[in-house]
Amino acid sequence: MTPNPEPARESPLAYPRRVCRQAWRDTLSVYYANTPIWRFLKSSGLLVLGLFCWSASSLLLSYRPDWTILWYVAAYGFALILWGPLTHFVIVPLVIRLRRTAEHPVTRGLSRHASKLNLTVFFTIVILLGTFPIAPMTLEFQPDFGSDSGPDVDATLECTKSTADDLVRCQISSADGVDHVVVSSAGTELQTVDEPPFEFELHTEDLEEVVGQKQFTVELRDAEGDKLRQFTRNLDAIREG
Repeated sequence: MTPNPEPARESPLAYPRRVCRQAWRDTLSVYYANTPIWRFLKSSGLLVLGLFCWSASSLLLSYRPDWTILWYVAAYGFALILWGPLTHFVIVPLVIRLRRTAEHPVTRGLSRHASKLNLTVFFTIVILLGTFPIAPMTLEFQPDFGSDSGPDVDATLECTKSTADDLVRCQISSADGVDHVVVSSAGTELQTVDEPPFEFELHTEDLEEVVGQKQFTVELRDAEGDKLRQFTRNLDAIREG
């Protein structure tokens, strides 16, 4: 009697591969779901995710401007706010239509690889924005989240810039409890202001760039030199006056 052959042993990687393939199919099915409710849900979800990444990164950057990786997270959120709805309201429906009706080989090939091209363009934009941040990416959030407040100081920093003489003029308001102010750029101390109302001027050429943006930091300190509050400002985010 011939013994039954032993069943072939499955490779240890076979199950993870099946799981990954199924997850990819599920992702594509959601990506290409084209009913109006799916378009709305996907666009809304990406819009909320983009706003969260943008605002959270801007907040953290105001406290830790040296965490440059956050610029790429902020760029991802900033780009996603537009690119998410654009993808699911315009690009995906257009690709689905092309796959059904395209006859030219070039058009058919483009429709087959449209999702990869879309993601490639999107992440290229993210990398460019993260490496060279533009003013609108920081303008809305920097004034609100550009301070690290202490428990006993409710001061505000007011700055204007002048392109005529390349100067930034700043003043600290409501500076009760502040002994002196230290102004620095990229870790380099520029000046110390010892007398109220703590007014100072900065030459724009003295400001160092942090991820493509000229930036300076203003620290409010007490008589012992302890930091009470900190403000970080990007040059492009300061209004002209």
